[in-house]
Formats: sequence, structure tokens, C-alpha cells
Amino acid sequence: MNDSVSMPAQPADIPSVDRVLRLPGAQALLDQYGRAPVTAALRRLLDTLRAQAVAGRLTRHAIADAALCDALAAQVQRDSQPRLRAVFNLTGTVLHTNLGRALLPDSAVQAVMRAMTAPANLEFDLDTGGRGDRDDLVDDLLCELTGAEAATVVNNNAAAVLLMLNTLAQRREVVVSRGELVEIGGAFRIPDVMQRAGARLVEIGTTNRTHPHDYANAIGPRTALLMKVHCSNYEITGFTRSVDVAEVVRTAQPHGLPVVVDLGSGTLCDLARWGLPPETTVRDTIAAGADLVTFSGDKLLGGPQAGLIVGRADLIARIKKNPLKRALRVGKLTLAALEPVLRLYRDPDTLAASLPTLRLLTRPAGEMATLAGRLVPAMQAALGDAWQVSAVPTVSQIGSGALPGGQLPSFGLAVAPRDAGKRAGRRLQQLEAALRALPRPVIGRIRDDALWLDLRCLEAHDEAAFTGQLPGLAEALHA
Repeated sequence: MNDSVSMPAQPADIPSVDRVLRLPGAQALLDQYGRAPVTAALRRLLDTLRAQAVAGRLTRHAIADAALCDALAAQVQRDSQPRLRAVFNLTGTVLHTNLGRALLPDSAVQAVMRAMTAPANLEFDLDTGGRGDRDDLVDDLLCELTGAEAATVVNNNAAAVLLMLNTLAQRREVVVSRGELVEIGGAFRIPDVMQRAGARLVEIGTTNRTHPHDYANAIGPRTALLMKVHCSNYEITGFTRSVDVAEVVRTAQPHGLPVVVDLGSGTLCDLARWGLPPETTVRDTIAAGADLVTFSGDKLLGGPQAGLIVGRADLIARIKKNPLKRALRVGKLTLAALEPVLRLYRDPDTLAASLPTLRLLTRPAGEMATLAGRLVPAMQAALGDAWQVSAVPTVSQIGSGALPGGQLPSFGLAVAPRDAGKRAGRRLQQLEAALRALPRPVIGRIRDDALWLDLRCLEAHDEAAFTGQLPGLAEALHA
């Protein structure tokens, strides 16, 4: 590089927007992306260069025609990249809230595509030709699979709990065990939801022990219902006592009070048949006498984000008349995805093969160990001798608050720097950032002085895409 291009540039040396847009490289971008987005990107780029010039950090090389066009192309490409992107979830958490939770089966994906590209009978009764109810698309299936009398669907389980409490307990009291006043992700707490619903919380028992008489002693003239909250995102062990749904129902019945259960993750089948930790099903909860049960659609159920409410027909009818129901209702895409997922549950014998969530949760560790053995050479070649890549056993977790004590034997890659000394932590952070910078970002986790890539969620159909972008890892690592 000669001295002239390395000399400092002044703000007055920066070319105008019009001049840059006339350059051949900029013209190509205009043809590809359009004038408005390219011009907006160019203005931001020139503002950045101007600030560097004022600070004395801009060289003439940076404002040469070729350099400007390259920088503009990079800026426009960044601007045009989707904000919601596919990633490789190698965190070891299958239902990762930050990564979108459950993956949908192909039947649900196809149903969503049909609903997006053609009019559908969302609220139109094809038999009568009159207006229909969007809940009719799935309520028969929900009732069949849970044993409930009726069902309705809202945006998520927090919305389901809010709507249920607002309908049945506004300006009245709701009795809940202190040990069940959970906080879920994002600092959403059951007491806060209850307050927003207009209900008054009555806490009973202690953090670790609640007895049937605690419920009985709390019932008064202002009591609207008794509520149980499934502690799906934490465990209390040791000297504990909780009251099961059937016992709470026996306490409530003489007073004519409904019992409602927030089942959280919710599952429609006995997970133990696949060797997973047992979890109370929605059907079990209804059979135990619960009047209403709420649960999520995108956790153990393996469907789209939704809040499902099932139970007594008269209570569901009251909920559906609440004006909040319209504000919290789901759209056609959610219902289009939910129906085929529910249909899969009608054949439990094929569920592990057809439902991605269950397929990933039951994936044999030996299959992942074989995959790890194939990936070690590709990862080692991409990183070079400065890193040690090993195939290692590890443990996965279900995630999204489901079965917090359950661990799944898994296999993955552990990547550690060689001879990094005190800089090991910084180098691992750089590697983690480089993996996130790949065309399809790779999300792992740092622990025990290594970057761990759990392979439970990397299936065969994605292996080539994963290894195909590894050659770019070294470039991203040194960018």
C-alpha cells in the first residue's frame, strides 16, 4: 500500500451519496436490492466514516471507490438478512425457550403452508354455511385426548391462566400452596398473573409442606376456587409434603368450589413408556377431578405456541364469553399447526417417530456417539492444531421447565484450546462468537474450560449443512 492511501482522510474527502451511487459496484447493488434500502445503508456508512474522520481514524484507502463499494455491499447484505434465522441448537436443551421450543412435524408444516396460501374455514361452518367457532377446529380432538368435556385455545399458557382467573375469580380469592407460586422464564410469576387477572391470592402452607387442612382452613365466603400449579421448572426434595389433585377436589366439593390446575408443560401421554421420567398427563389430572386444566402447546406437547384450556363445559363456556378471549385468541396459523400435532397423539405407537420433540428426547446416545465420531475430524480440520476436539459423553435436558430433574444421556463434542493458559476463557468466548457468526449460527455452551456441542438436536438430515460451513469457521474466528 502506498503512502497516499494510508494517509488520514478529512471529512471533506468523503464522497457524496450521489457520487457513490453512480459507481458500478453500487449500481449492481441498486439492481439487486432496490434504491431505497441501498441509499439508506449508504447514508449510515458515510455517517460512520465521517465520525472516524473527525476522530482522525479514517484513511484514504477506506474511501477509495472499491473499498466503499465493498463496505456498502456488506452493509446492505447485513440489512437484508432475516432477523429470525435458523440455528443449530447444540446446547443440550431440547425445548430451548430462547431457540423457539418445539419443532413441528412435517404434517403441521404443510398445514401451515396451506393456511398461508389459501382462504380457510377458520370461522365458517361448512355444514351449515353459517359462522363457525375457531375452537371447533381442535376442541373435539382435545376432548378425545384428555377426557375433558370442552376446550378452548389462547396464545400461550400464561394467557390461559390469566383468562381463566379473570373469568372465574375476579375480585375474589384464589387459594394456592406457597410451594407452588412459581416464577417462569422472563420473570413472569404466578402471583403477578393472578393480580393482573383481578384475583386475590391466598397463600397456604409453607415452601416445602402443604396439607389438605391448609386448603380447608383457607376457604371462606370470598373464595372463588382452589388452584394447583405444577412445579415443572424446579424441584423441592427432602422434607416435603404436597397435596395431590384428588385430595384438593375432595376438599373443594362440599363447598361447591371448582379446582383448577396449571399443568405448565403439559403432556398428553405417559412418557415413561419411552423410558423418559414420568410426568402427570392432562387426562390423569381431569380424571382426578380437576374442573379446568391449562397447559402449553409448544413444550412437551410438541406443537406450536398456544395455551390450552380443557375441562367442564359450563366453565369453558364462561371463559369463551369473556371479552379477553378475543384479545388472547390464536390465529389460523396456530390452529393449522395444532390440529395435525394433536392427530399424531391418536396413534401413540408411532408417536416417537412422527413427533420431532419426542424423537429428539428418545434419541439413543449410541447414535449421537457415532455422529460425534464422524464430526471430530471435520471440526478439527476447521480449527487447526491450536484446538483439541474430542468426542465426549454428556447429558441433555428437556428444557422449558419440563421435568427439571430429568437428565438424558447424550454425546457431543468438547472443544478446548491447547496451551492457552490464562487466555483460555477469552479464546473460548471468541470461538463461541465465531460459531454464532456462521451462515447458520451454531449455539453451544461453555463449561469446564471447553465449548460443548451436544449433538442430540443435530439430526442426519442437517449433518451435511453443519459440516459444509465449518471451513468458514477459521475465517470467522479471526475476523
